[in-house]
Amino acid sequence: MEHVLKIKDLHVSVDDKKILKGVNLTVKSNEVHALMGPNGNGKSTLLQAIMGHPRYRIDQGEVYFDDVDILCKRVDERAKAGLFLAMQYPLTISGVTNSDFLKAAINAKRDEPISLFKFIKGIEANIKKLHMKEDLAHRFVNDGFSGGEKKRNEILQMMMLRPEIAMLDEIDSGLDVDAIKLVADALNELRSETGLGMIVVSHYERFFDMIKPTHAHVIVDGRIVVEGDEELVKRIDQDGYDWLYRELDIKPVKINERPLVYSLGTCAHQRMKDNG
Repeated sequence: MEHVLKIKDLHVSVDDKKILKGVNLTVKSNEVHALMGPNGNGKSTLLQAIMGHPRYRIDQGEVYFDDVDILCKRVDERAKAGLFLAMQYPLTISGVTNSDFLKAAINAKRDEPISLFKFIKGIEANIKKLHMKEDLAHRFVNDGFSGGEKKRNEILQMMMLRPEIAMLDEIDSGLDVDAIKLVADALNELRSETGLGMIVVSHYERFFDMIKPTHAHVIVDGRIVVEGDEELVKRIDQDGYDWLYRELDIKPVKINERPLVYSLGTCAHQRMKDNG
């Protein structure tokens, strides 16, 4: 079954400062979308808004996953539907082991709880693939982890949850060359097995070269200003963004974001509709 994530005319604000200004993007199963652009121009905002982080207010637009409007779904409902976000700065959850966390997340997506044997077999196999420490399952989530371990732990979660569409926010940052290859191999394997669709934010062409983007997009000042394929990724790596600014007569805008204070249950999109 093909899965489709469709973003239409998405406008997003943080603390009344508009960051996204009309983003249109469609991601299907087995596609790899490279999302590039200068820092502070909306890449992380787009991924966080799709996943439902309460920091980001939806001012306008639509996000559909398999023809279902997800903007008024809770974060856990979006995850259950098959969306996954690997965070740029993974959080630490002291007191909760990786095994308990993963088992709860997996069971939340199932009608019947996963068998202990199947769970242990799966987590041990994936820990081995990522060359992580054997005691990982019994450690608290990201507690005392290095930056690279945190990033690989995000990939471990993705491998266990097996989402339909994954959004990876600079998952390669903080990883050495060997770890980057391990992560890329894991992504390619999962894509081959399940038809995983991906949106990947990275500043490094070497990582994109390993996962072979089928599409590429550049965000400047909250808008996708140019689209292409792997060749666009290579040109950005070689020439930077100056040629793009000249050709399109645009310039990057640095956006300073400050958090909004909302509960996780807040649906800004619905509030916008209710207020007319």
